[in-house]
Amino acid sequence: MGYETTYGTIKYEIEDKVATLWFNRPHIQNAWSPEVTSEVVDLLRRFAADPEVRVLILTGAGDKAFSSGAYIKEEGVHEAHSAGEFVNSYLTDFNTHSPFDIVECFPKPIIAAINGYAFGIGFIVALCCDILVASEDATMGLPQVSLGILPAYGGAYRLARFVGKGNAMSMVLLSERIDAKEAYRIGLVKKVLPQGELMEEARAMAAKLASYPPLGLRFAKESLNLGMDIPLHHASIADVTRMYLLQTSEDAKEAHRAWREKRKPEFQGK
Repeated sequence: MGYETTYGTIKYEIEDKVATLWFNRPHIQNAWSPEVTSEVVDLLRRFAADPEVRVLILTGAGDKAFSSGAYIKEEGVHEAHSAGEFVNSYLTDFNTHSPFDIVECFPKPIIAAINGYAFGIGFIVALCCDILVASEDATMGLPQVSLGILPAYGGAYRLARFVGKGNAMSMVLLSERIDAKEAYRIGLVKKVLPQGELMEEARAMAAKLASYPPLGLRFAKESLNLGMDIPLHHASIADVTRMYLLQTSEDAKEAHRAWREKRKPEFQGK
């Protein structure tokens, strides 16, 4: 199964309810660009609307990098020209054109399989995902401060949500790079695996997620993401509403019937 659009900087496949998206510029360590942004946004919108996609895996083509971030060798990278043009164009449509918000708010679970370098904007995209796994040779970091800028798009905040303020502060201010072992120690990644086993593990996780009721997954993800930004009491009230809606779903009824009848449930996302 596929879509008619041909992409130049990414590639994808859909199999058994799991979509895999590769950043596909291995000759430059899957560096980011405006074209990558527009293609990722377009494809994620398709995945979000596609009932045949229940889980997404993000990774990088080749075995060197997930995404090395901005392509520093290119002239004009990290240069600003007109504040007015920026405000009137990008900021006006930030919520609909930001790959970071679209990844974080994607209505289905996303696994980031970090296979090598994940720096700068590439690392921030990984931080927008739900579950992170890494290869043993993975290296991650936000080097922006050392370049005279900062991790934009909420990069520092997103990192702090995973590893706490103290760890995030040292990584950001010192522009520290950490290896996969350290990323696991501070709670950033769920598992660390040999390079050859990374995608196998990511697909196993995705298959398990794809077997669960889609509505339950969607609301659980939404509850956790949104609940971190509001008082606990308000988050609890919102959860009760989500719980009530889920109890009326066909999938919830099917899950309970299947449990009582000792059989495998068949979920329809309804």
